[in-house]
Amino acid sequence: MEHTTVENKKHRVSITHMNNAHSEWLRALSFYKDEFKILQERLTEIAGKNTDAAVMKEVDHFENQFAIQAENINKLSHEIKANVSAAAEESHASSAGYIDGVLLTQHNELQSKFDIEEKIIKDLRQSFNRFASEWM
Repeated sequence: MEHTTVENKKHRVSITHMNNAHSEWLRALSFYKDEFKILQERLTEIAGKNTDAAVMKEVDHFENQFAIQAENINKLSHEIKANVSAAAEESHASSAGYIDGVLLTQHNELQSKFDIEEKIIKDLRQSFNRFASEWM
């Protein structure tokens, strides 16, 4: 029985650690969503000053990418909030304040999704800034 308890502890994570990560991810996603609004304003300004077909093609591309990433942010934020809620319920059931099992797996998957989304956003920002510096 002792071995099982020790083994279970290896697969547990503190709810505080999870909450800190969730809060950090949600703040970052909110920041990125706000940043897309600013980038969209810059894009609108570029479109107003440049009617060249090649520029307009790039404007459409960035508009589409901003919309897609904003939707991805919304979906990921919803998934994170659902994980927060489920973790809180499990934590209340555990007097030690730990969660394990499925929620830990979901948390790790969310970490991976967040990391991927953050990389996509940063790459998109960098690409847009190159485009904007050329046409503003």
